[in-house]
Amino acid sequence: MIEAVVFDLDGVLLDSEHVWDEVRERLAKERGGRWHKGAQREMMGMSSREWSAYMHEVIGLPEPPEEINREVVGRLEALYRERLPAVPGARAAVERLGARWPLGLASSSNREVIELALELLGVHGLFQATVSSEEVGRGKPAPDVYLEAARRLGVDATRSAAVEDSTNGILSAKAAGMRVVAIPNRRFPPGEDVVTQADAVLDSLAELTAEAIEPR
Repeated sequence: MIEAVVFDLDGVLLDSEHVWDEVRERLAKERGGRWHKGAQREMMGMSSREWSAYMHEVIGLPEPPEEINREVVGRLEALYRERLPAVPGARAAVERLGARWPLGLASSSNREVIELALELLGVHGLFQATVSSEEVGRGKPAPDVYLEAARRLGVDATRSAAVEDSTNGILSAKAAGMRVVAIPNRRFPPGEDVVTQADAVLDSLAELTAEAIEPR
């Protein structure tokens, strides 16, 4: 029996993976960094501590990770306030599942980005627990962020369902012992070997119903 549902943010409720990518790439090029095509995929799922260190150590930005983090987040927030890249049906899906289960959110985004996105989407009050991977020991694909979301919701992770889109997200939720409902990211699709580990695979949020979470 499912007792709670935990959403991912980027790639599930927001079509934002490419926005993060564009902001970080632009900053890297402005500051003389060594951007490469695989950078986005390598940073997907990392916590803010992890990706800002990657930008400093691998991409070669001279600023310390803390400064890189602040600059990227500030630019991203400005873009969100101008136009939030919400996935079609995101608010309706949250409202639909929130009418039946307590909801959590387990995201690699920074805390301030999570708060702003949920506020702009109009669903902040529907989530009983939200966790940023910067608040736990390890980012995705480690299970830490999902385990903490379940803990804050007061439920066992094995009696929870996660809604994910990416390779690292699916692996993270699966490692936490959750039922995983995957809506594969179209821009950065997870590998087929990872998708097959999901308990259910949907094409869009329109298919994210109570029965998809807990089949009868």
